[in-house]
Amino acid sequence: MPKALRLSFDPVARAQQLWRERWGADDSMAAATSVMRVQQLLIARYDEALRAHGLTFARYEALVLLTFSRTGRLPLSKIGERLMVHPTSVTNIVQRLEQAGLVERTPNPQDGRGTLAGITDEGRRVVQAATDDLVRLDFGLEALDSAERVQLFDLLRKVRVAASDFTD
Repeated sequence: MPKALRLSFDPVARAQQLWRERWGADDSMAAATSVMRVQQLLIARYDEALRAHGLTFARYEALVLLTFSRTGRLPLSKIGERLMVHPTSVTNIVQRLEQAGLVERTPNPQDGRGTLAGITDEGRRVVQAATDDLVRLDFGLEALDSAERVQLFDLLRKVRVAASDFTD
């Protein structure tokens, strides 16, 4: 669990007030700042839960992606595209997972220059145990009920659509 700030005031609300007095557009700033703070809190909780499995959230996401693939194997370029990370980051993530015995890298028979990452049996075991832990902590969103989580997803989805993450 990330270290609680235990402030006697809401720093985002205070910043919103100051922002309003100086520049306006305070609702956008407050919402964006809240999203960024919640992201910090969630990643800290995920990393804490995943540490027991020798994973970071980025490595966990890669294992989940491989688990969801039909064959348990994907080209590194596809992993980067789906995780929305730079190719260098994918290489680092896969190397770490390979060192831990959770994935294997093999040449891509469809592309002589490319590499496939495939999840191992140990990788499947670890991703299941890690997922069980994340589900137990409700992915850090236990403060929201189911309807609120759906509403939050729908609201944030609008932002992702507007950014052309995908076609709606």
